[in-house]
Amino acid sequence: MSPAARLALFCGMALAVAMPLSAGLASWRGVTNPTQAHIDYMLKCQGCHQPNGAGNAANTPPLTNEVARFLLVPGGREFLGRVPGVASTDLDDARLAELLNWTLYRFDGAHVPADFRPYTAAEIGALRKAPLRLERLETRNRLIAQMEPHPKQ
Repeated sequence: MSPAARLALFCGMALAVAMPLSAGLASWRGVTNPTQAHIDYMLKCQGCHQPNGAGNAANTPPLTNEVARFLLVPGGREFLGRVPGVASTDLDDARLAELLNWTLYRFDGAHVPADFRPYTAAEIGALRKAPLRLERLETRNRLIAQMEPHPKQ
């Protein structure tokens, strides 16, 4: 394969990876630049949470069919903005808010409440000032215990 053909193939693959599913993007409140949010996910999140949001059983919780359920219990919204990987990332508050909103819709759109208020830069800025550390797992388990049971997908 010629260098030009390899470059064209690489660029096409990169665009395919960087472009999120277009269906329903207009209704993804708080997501003004889904391509940038997807790239931020690839650079900041998918190393642990995996490209498909499945996480791993050893140390990274799944996002797929799970993450938006935290919005349904008291304290869950705040929890998502305070988990170590969110609170300590080097993205600015606006990009982090957009990434978190994108993640909710991308991996668990079925559980995003109809009255969902998108995260804002100001809210993320306040939440990440009090990051969860050692209490993260206990807090997560307490919130999950409050959720309605649902079948594993």
